[in-house]
Amino acid sequence: MSEVMDIEMIAMQVILAGGNARNEGREALKMAKEGRFAEAEECLRNGDLELAKAHDIQTGLIQQEAGGNSIPVKLLMVHAQDHYMSAMSELYLVRELVDLYRKLESK
Repeated sequence: MSEVMDIEMIAMQVILAGGNARNEGREALKMAKEGRFAEAEECLRNGDLELAKAHDIQTGLIQQEAGGNSIPVKLLMVHAQDHYMSAMSELYLVRELVDLYRKLESK
């Protein structure tokens, strides 16, 4: 497999992990709205696991580049990084909203 194909496959893995994390966050928000906080927390944990996958891939690429192996910057990888960072931000905000729903329900 060529280097370009490898980086495209790697980018797709990051996109998939970011998308999965986002979906888990949205499901967590839905569960919290329904007062199902244990399930919301499980979704958030699953989202964190997906983010960890993307982070591990990113870290591996950074280590390769730091070791002198140039990583080609393709638009697809930029898009993948955008997915990853957006998912991180969304999960952070969903976590705050879940806490807010929990407080509202306890009143």
